[in-house]
Amino acid sequence: MSKASYEVLQHAAGQSFLLRIFGDLAFTAPYHFHPEYELTLILAGSGKRYVGHHMADFGAGDLVLLGPNLPHCWKLEGEEEGQAETIVIQFSGDFLGGGFFSTPELAPVARLLLTSVHGIRFGLTPAEKTRAQMQALAREKNDFRRLLGLLEILYTLAQASETELLDPQHINAGLHPMDRERTHPIFVYLVENFRGPISLDEAAAIAGMTRNAFCRYFKKITRKTFMETVIEYRLNYATQQLIQTDKAISAICFDSGFGDISHFYKTFRSKMQLSPLHYRKKFIQAI
Repeated sequence: MSKASYEVLQHAAGQSFLLRIFGDLAFTAPYHFHPEYELTLILAGSGKRYVGHHMADFGAGDLVLLGPNLPHCWKLEGEEEGQAETIVIQFSGDFLGGGFFSTPELAPVARLLLTSVHGIRFGLTPAEKTRAQMQALAREKNDFRRLLGLLEILYTLAQASETELLDPQHINAGLHPMDRERTHPIFVYLVENFRGPISLDEAAAIAGMTRNAFCRYFKKITRKTFMETVIEYRLNYATQQLIQTDKAISAICFDSGFGDISHFYKTFRSKMQLSPLHYRKKFIQAI
């Protein structure tokens, strides 16, 4: 049974923030969260990125800033061992003192950090500039210059106009900590299992509730039923497969977690107003 992974970050002596370069191991981390901000740059590798309730593809150059307690993970797909690499910077909101980011000079950075509660993906131009800054920071040995380098990176990102909010509704952000702790394991279970059999009873057991109580609680928190949320994940995955691969629709159906092709067609058409085949053809004609 999947459990929420709460990551405790250990800072090196004399350092107020973490910068680490990871290989394949970083992409095996479960759907997890921590109170620190996190800036992740993918240097090599591709697959699926999960942030809050959002799922999308990622590849080399993917740059994302995450706010505190925003659950996330990156999952590789189709990569050979040893071919993935990422730079990750993690820092607490008060690592320079409680009021540091409240100063007028840092107002743009303060707004950036406030917005990051939804997860921010940066476009190609800021990502390329930030990549050079992050790689230089990884080589820097002087602690003072490392600190200045991090501030430069945050200021660069604060000026970026090419951005996308990954989880704009981010329901978890407004939850009471107790509710956040309860919902995290449910979404861990969902993220790790939506492409296979999903059990409402097992989800209820993870939440420590009866089936009926869980259904009421989940809809109250997310404004959707649990199975509606499962279908959303599966359809999101299926649409990405339709436009990014030439797999047969039947293969995509089963790979996305649907156990019956007719049900897949009916559900897809209901949500997308097109059949899977027409959805793929429409996308091909548009490019």
